[in-house]
Amino acid sequence: MMFEPIGRETLSGRIREQLLQRISTGELEPGARIPSERALSEQFRVARTSVREAIQGLVSLGIIERRGNRSFVAEQLPDVTLTDLDSDPKSFVRQLFETRRTLELPIIRFAADRADDVARAEIAEVAQRFRTGIGLAEFRRLDRRFHATIARACGNPLLVEVYSKVLARLFESDEFDRLLTSTRNRAEVRRIVDASARHHAAIAAAIAEGAADDAVRQGARHPDAVERGIVDRLV
Repeated sequence: MMFEPIGRETLSGRIREQLLQRISTGELEPGARIPSERALSEQFRVARTSVREAIQGLVSLGIIERRGNRSFVAEQLPDVTLTDLDSDPKSFVRQLFETRRTLELPIIRFAADRADDVARAEIAEVAQRFRTGIGLAEFRRLDRRFHATIARACGNPLLVEVYSKVLARLFESDEFDRLLTSTRNRAEVRRIVDASARHHAAIAAAIAEGAADDAVRQGARHPDAVERGIVDRLV
């Protein structure tokens, strides 16, 4: 089984994308052994640390599992729970956005490459509903819809199922809700919400044009900016 070389600017995220693609198409079947870190680093032409980081991200989601010092495709999708997550709100948020990046960036790339005209138009239409001054409750509802619409367009049912499980549990958490609704955080949350409208528009525009690399760049900037606002400034 051969994989394509990876450019330096993408590293572990692109490695995850290729592994997820092989899993979703059945080239790597449930229970199949993942090639060794050494073999993958040679094929991707990256350091073993990048391969290790990519695999660990999929292990944390239950898509890949460890057996001794070897990695295998999980026999079935995980039942995602929050029982092991740190109770500290800011630590929780960091875990939330680490999980989002692992899943969202491949989803955005696949949507940009694979979505049909109807799906691209729907993504653009939802993005247009974000506006400066939008209420927090409406923003959160539209935010879930926006990312769910992109996920449906990615053409990868495995990714969509895992993504839906994770976000459904994470975004309904009390910890995240308390950070966003605290009166002490009102000004910073407003800044985050208003900036997100611009981020969503940029993601939708890149997907509409089929510009996968630009869509992924915009998709990475969005959670990075939101996470910095929440972790660095919210109390």
